[in-house]
Amino acid sequence: MAKNEVKKIVAITACAAGVAHTYMAADSLKNKAIELGYDIHVETQGTIGIENEISIEQIAQADLVIIVSDIKIDTTRFNGKKVYVTSIKPAIKDPQNLIEEAIKYAEVLGGKGTKKGFVTFGKTKKAGILSHLMTGISWMLPLTIASGLLMAIANICAFQTEYVDNLGDYGENWVLWTRMFPNFLMQIGGLGFKLMIPIFAGFVAYSIADRPGLAPALIAGWIINDNSMLGVEVHVSEQSVIEPGAGFIGAIIVGILTGYLVKFLKSIHWPKFLQPIVPIMIIPIISTLAMACLVKFAIGGPIAWMVLGMFDGLNNIQNKFQGTGIVIAMVISIMIAFDLGGPLNKTALVFGTVIFYQTLAEALANGLGYWDANFVPGTASQAAISVPPLGMWLGTVLFKNKFTKNERIMGGAAFGTGIVGITEGAIPFAASDPIRVIFANVIGSVVAGVGVTLLNVKFAAGLGSPIGVFLGYIKGPWWPLSWIAPILLGIIVTALLVGVLKRKITGEEYELYLQERTAAREKRIIFAINFKLMFKKPGLVFKNLTKKQKVYWSKFWKNWVIYWKNSWQMVCQWGIGIYTFFATPIIVIKKACKKLTPEEKAAKLEKKAEYKQQIKADKEKTKAEKLNFKANYQETLHRLEEEIKQKK
Repeated sequence: MAKNEVKKIVAITACAAGVAHTYMAADSLKNKAIELGYDIHVETQGTIGIENEISIEQIAQADLVIIVSDIKIDTTRFNGKKVYVTSIKPAIKDPQNLIEEAIKYAEVLGGKGTKKGFVTFGKTKKAGILSHLMTGISWMLPLTIASGLLMAIANICAFQTEYVDNLGDYGENWVLWTRMFPNFLMQIGGLGFKLMIPIFAGFVAYSIADRPGLAPALIAGWIINDNSMLGVEVHVSEQSVIEPGAGFIGAIIVGILTGYLVKFLKSIHWPKFLQPIVPIMIIPIISTLAMACLVKFAIGGPIAWMVLGMFDGLNNIQNKFQGTGIVIAMVISIMIAFDLGGPLNKTALVFGTVIFYQTLAEALANGLGYWDANFVPGTASQAAISVPPLGMWLGTVLFKNKFTKNERIMGGAAFGTGIVGITEGAIPFAASDPIRVIFANVIGSVVAGVGVTLLNVKFAAGLGSPIGVFLGYIKGPWWPLSWIAPILLGIIVTALLVGVLKRKITGEEYELYLQERTAAREKRIIFAINFKLMFKKPGLVFKNLTKKQKVYWSKFWKNWVIYWKNSWQMVCQWGIGIYTFFATPIIVIKKACKKLTPEEKAAKLEKKAEYKQQIKADKEKTKAEKLNFKANYQETLHRLEEEIKQKK
């Protein structure tokens, strides 16, 4: 395709997490295309869903379609159009080069070099297993966050202060099962965690084999995480809404196997008379039955027992080192940080939850209280969970020359996920440099997990992050330092280790870093000069502003004055209203209770007599008017009767 043939472009951007990079890539691509003189419309497919959707008319008029995505995107609506697919990174790093490559290498969707179903064309790299797993994570992430936060809210709402007989004092009791709404929230969270596994498996299969892979993977994913269907016995407390099973290891295996099975079935040359029902009947039935039988009778049990073996191993460590808890806290922290939201991470989280509910049931059965349960695994996992993403963010701030431009941008996204206790924000850093980053993450997480254990902190509910102590229910000495200090120390250790271990960037990335550093230094110098001049010669500062800046600042100060004027008027109105509300009854009471002088009493009686006389006069006047009206009415009737008689 020649460059001068392209006038209108439509694009889609979507990253694995569906948060920061989706919108950064969209802005970068849009700004560069407009700068180069192209008419462009960019659709974003983030966690919130499709925004700025490309219309049918825009697709019809488009000369080129660019898909910038790290996850599976449905491209069927672009059949017959020249399409180019790439990952999210080029759109942020070098959008001009991306547009030029798209113009050069884009091919017609459905033409040569394309495949029906899972689309590959142009110079696009073949999607690998990691891409499919990231698609599953992208679809599962909102469910994970919603379920986890709802369970945290349920825990927070389930506390009450009451008199405890065996303590002879007031204590904090956890009464989740006696309160309808917190119990309902806990059940919703548990349902979300049950759905998480089949959703993940379903969209991994969808990424591999498109829509036909979704249904069989959802069903097989549910079966592999249902211990009763697999015939696996797991002893957990009745109150536990989560129980260990095949979990994410099972979901990964089911999703990949289902995807490639469906892909194989799609590649078979079915007889012509069967082709209309192949996608809606034959493939779904064969794949669903095959995967359900495979999971039920072959792989489901062994995978579940393998995961439960990890649980048993953690239980043995827990029982052996129950006196100190340091060893179990260390193991849990390593598992949390090692695969950043993968099977080991989720196994550690579920283990902490299950141990808590089991020991809570035992404590309550023995007449003990809520705080007598075993909090060590759950607290260690929640303390360690935010260290990797926040450590990476701090590393990008302190050691800019060790991270690429894209990684420095991702640092902000890592902070956003880490501050709400989501480990997945550190995945891009680990993918680019796994050995150094994972080592730093593990050491920092161990520092945080062991630190809260040594300080005997008990995490009951909230966010697994430094701000969790203010948005949750956490008990420990020296509140809130006993929770915040170990986590901050872990974050600092991770940032320092990754800063020391990572190599300095070179080549083009180093030049970009120098440009950023120079631009930042120039901004600081200009700001310092303008700040001084603002006090010495304010007119000169305003004179040097551009026309756009002058308009902006004039509007800003005008709006600022209006805002505070309106705010002051509103405060005055509130003050008058509050004064009136409280003063009126006081004035009435004062008047009622006030002692009157003989003159005031005489005047009051006189006014009362006048008032009564006025009322009496009004009544007599009204009565006279009524009588007059009645007389007039009767006279009119009499006259009408006379007129009627005369006419007859």
